[in-house]
Amino acid sequence: MRACLFAGALACAITSVASAADAYPTKPVRLVVPFAPGGGNDIAARFVAMRLTEAFGQSAVVDNRAGAGSTIGTDIVAKSAPDGYTLLVVHNAIAINQTLYAKLPYDTVRDFAQVAMIGATTNTLVVNPGVPARSTKELIALVKSKPGSLNYASTGAGGTAHLAMEYFRLETGTNLVHIPYKGTAPGLTDVVANQVQVMISALPGTVPFINSKRVVALATTGAKRSAFLPDLPTLNESGVPGYEFDTWYGVHAPARVPKEIIAKLNAEIVKALSKPEVKDQLFKQGIEAQIMTPAEFTKHVRAEVAKMGKIIKASGAKAEQ
Repeated sequence: MRACLFAGALACAITSVASAADAYPTKPVRLVVPFAPGGGNDIAARFVAMRLTEAFGQSAVVDNRAGAGSTIGTDIVAKSAPDGYTLLVVHNAIAINQTLYAKLPYDTVRDFAQVAMIGATTNTLVVNPGVPARSTKELIALVKSKPGSLNYASTGAGGTAHLAMEYFRLETGTNLVHIPYKGTAPGLTDVVANQVQVMISALPGTVPFINSKRVVALATTGAKRSAFLPDLPTLNESGVPGYEFDTWYGVHAPARVPKEIIAKLNAEIVKALSKPEVKDQLFKQGIEAQIMTPAEFTKHVRAEVAKMGKIIKASGAKAEQ
């Protein structure tokens, strides 16, 4: 009798979850962006908000909650109800912060479920035109011949530009001096002024400097050549085997959101990303669409947590206070 009652209760619970997923969403969905308005995270979030609103007939609203290197907004989502109505849209920071911060109010692996990858943008290794190097191999040779004599800019300690360059230094055995800035533009401006000589920076903000010949691009950081700069080799092709450091954007949910709701969200995002006109819209904003299942995105995030952890520990990078 007890077994029958248990089986019946289990069947009812499964039916209830399935019914909730079928009806979802019945109210507005909040997309938390843990950064200020503007930039790649905002572009990615507003893309998702528009597509989910169209698909579900319920508003999807972007909520910018900046602060503490994205940890404030991320924590809001980690502690929200696991019902699919509060989601997180964020880039690599979710993987980076797991090691970068000595104490986090959440655990990246334990407290989040991955919903969907949105896309990625590559970064570009650039130098001041006066630097006597026109290839990555020439730059490596130059730095090795004069260790510590060249400076590199970043967008702040622990940011993607900093860690991408630290990864480069670790892989090539080179010694460059880190000079942090408050953003890509200030860093590139000082590369132009030769206050610093080298920078790895996100492609969308760097292209105008490359096109105006104010900086010289040596390589991109992705696994494959960028569609934006197809003639420019990757670092992997340029003497740094295995190097890969894209800036990627994705959607995450609290860990206990039902899998049926995760699957429903993923299906709508993938459907949108599969449309040529949508891919083109993202491409014009500097983001190349990437499609993953929830399982594939989970694997990707966990691999990034491990990879970023190794880079941070090896470089000694610490979060800005």
